[in-house]
Amino acid sequence: MTTARLPLFPLNSVLFPGLVLPLNVFEERYRAMMRELLKTSEDEPRRFAVVAIRDGHEVAPSAPGLPDPTAVPELGPAAGFGTDPLRSLHKVGCVADAATIRERADGTFEVLATGTTRARLLSVDASGPFLTAELEPVLEAPGEEAGALAEGVLRAFRQYQKRLAGARERSLATGAELPDEPGVVSYLVAAAMMLDTPTKQRLLQAPDTASRLRDELRLLRTETAIIRNLPSLPASELTRGPTHLN
Repeated sequence: MTTARLPLFPLNSVLFPGLVLPLNVFEERYRAMMRELLKTSEDEPRRFAVVAIRDGHEVAPSAPGLPDPTAVPELGPAAGFGTDPLRSLHKVGCVADAATIRERADGTFEVLATGTTRARLLSVDASGPFLTAELEPVLEAPGEEAGALAEGVLRAFRQYQKRLAGARERSLATGAELPDEPGVVSYLVAAAMMLDTPTKQRLLQAPDTASRLRDELRLLRTETAIIRNLPSLPASELTRGPTHLN
């Protein structure tokens, strides 16, 4: 299987194929990454890998503070991820294609990227100004009964939306129909549900589309039942605007 080496952007969230990822890039290691990506011709994809953090910090400590006021700030591409970054990260992530990379006057960047394909981390290199990773693509089969499962997930998802929105007839895709292709459905629902990072990571790593949809159907039924029996819910704009991860 063909492998590729790409810049690596660890996050405290999971990116799914087809989903939009807006980024506010301010740390020097990631600014260096964006400057490198800008060297790629606009006619070529500006790709980097996004992976969820298992054990570490998305933003490296930048100043001494509690509990040890004499602590030396961590610096370098692996800051916040320990001596072996590979062990701090989940092993399956998503390749992102940066459609827009805009540098601000202060040297920070505004980035808009889209998830494309799943990829498995084989190794992480911290010898440069930013992390890079050797990755191999993770192919996905539809699995058995993916089409029927997708229909069931969409029905359950609409009920979940209504409960989150206080039973109002609002749609996540306002003014547009939800997709019906099983793979797209599985990723959209995984991204849109209010789940913790380990659960979203489990959905990303599902062995096939049908397995992901079955897991989502169980989660949707459970979460909808919980919401139905709660006296109140925290405010959420999840069901009132376009879907993106951040």
